[in-house]
Order: sequence, then C-alpha cells, then structure tokens
Amino acid sequence: MKWKAACAFVEAHHRHHDPPQGHQFSLGVRADDGRMVGVAIVGRPVNRNFDNGLTVEVTRLATDGTVNACSALYAAAWRTARSAGYHRAITYTQDGESGASLRAAGWRKVTDLPARPGWNAPSRPRRARGTENVARALWEITTHNASSLPGPRDETRDETPTRGRRKRCPECTSPIAAAATGRPPRYCSPACRQRAYRRRQR
Repeated sequence: MKWKAACAFVEAHHRHHDPPQGHQFSLGVRADDGRMVGVAIVGRPVNRNFDNGLTVEVTRLATDGTVNACSALYAAAWRTARSAGYHRAITYTQDGESGASLRAAGWRKVTDLPARPGWNAPSRPRRARGTENVARALWEITTHNASSLPGPRDETRDETPTRGRRKRCPECTSPIAAAATGRPPRYCSPACRQRAYRRRQR
C-alpha cells in the first residue's frame, strides 16, 4: 500500500495509536467485495537494541473487525520481510489483547513487559498519548538461523546519572565504554553527538 493510504486507514480505525513516523513497507487486505478491511505498517524496530539491520517491526496494524484480517496481515508482513532478507519480525500487544491472531500466523510471545509511567525522556521529549501505564507483550517470528534478541531493557528503571557510577551519555543516558587510550568519549555514539549538536544549534 501507499504510505499515505495506510496512515489514513490507521487514523480512522486504530484504537489507541496515531500513524507512525515512517515505514519500510505497508500492506493491505481486502474483502471479497473489494473493500479495504485492514492494513499493516512495517518499519524499523523502535527499540534501538533490536535495530540490527535484520529485524523489522510491525509498528501498526488496524482492521475494521473483519474476521481473520489480522492474522492474514501478520502472516503477509512476515512473508514480505523474509523475502526481502530479514531474519526476524517483532511487534507488541497491549495488556488485555490475547494475541490469538499472532499465534494463528505462527508468531510466538517472547516476554511480558511492565507498564511504564510515560514515554517522555530528556533526550526524547514526548507528549502524553494515553498509552502510559499499560503493560505490553513482545512477540516475534524468525527464520531458522536468526540470532537471539538482546535481553529486554528495564524501561521502568531510573537512568539519572549519579556520581560514582559508570559514565553515561548525556543524550540517552546509556553507559559509555571506557576508551583504550586517552579520555573516554563524551557521547556513546555518533548519533547522540549529532543530536546534541543539532539541539545546541536550535
């Protein structure tokens, strides 16, 4: 599907999320009479720890309630991603969603994630969207040779840097590895250094 058409369908039918900021590809499913009854938007993983170049995430999936539309979209999203060379696809469900459509399409639950009070962070300001304080579950489907995912990060932990702890990046608060020689770097990655520079320029 075209990006704008998929976003318009999500805007009209998704229960609790706005359209995402971008995509790798989008898919639609039609009923026998030609009506568009559901869309799936697939992009890079939102969690940077999972963004290894071989993983995609189904960031949005919305239907009008047509039977089997969800499982058809999840299965088609994985077929498309696998044919493009990806080794894994992931997605999330909220507390209260059974995941029956994912199981029907061959996905498996990886872990349950605790609710977090909000998505705002010093390095990534976010406005409240109504999805705070909701527990989630992480799901995946993989090829036979996919490497294991890194352990899920504790999103409820306090990442405020304090004295006496390992040095942390001022942009994302990730630990900074000690340099082999000379002073340790100020930022954990070139991306964080660039974000800090752009903020200073603004």
